[in-house]
Amino acid sequence: MSRRASSGDARARIAVKVQPGASADRVAGKNGEEWKITLTAPPVEGRANRACTEFLARLLGVPRTAVSIVRGETSRRKLIEIAGVLQAEVESKLDHAVR
Repeated sequence: MSRRASSGDARARIAVKVQPGASADRVAGKNGEEWKITLTAPPVEGRANRACTEFLARLLGVPRTAVSIVRGETSRRKLIEIAGVLQAEVESKLDHAVR
């Protein structure tokens, strides 16, 4: 019996550039393959990282635990992995969030 892939098996990865200490939490746009995300949290004691994963979880409708930083814990440029969603879904929701 073959097993079909479900959304629970899906994983998406996005490159982001985080701007901490901004006036609002938002998706500010896309530059090439990298999404720009502004966050009100300061870049101290992991607050901006927590704010980034929490913001993306809310935006994408997944549990906070489904969003993880794969690369760039101490950098503004990060590689984020989101479990339970397809790449196309993530890209679509980020596109719609840009205002």
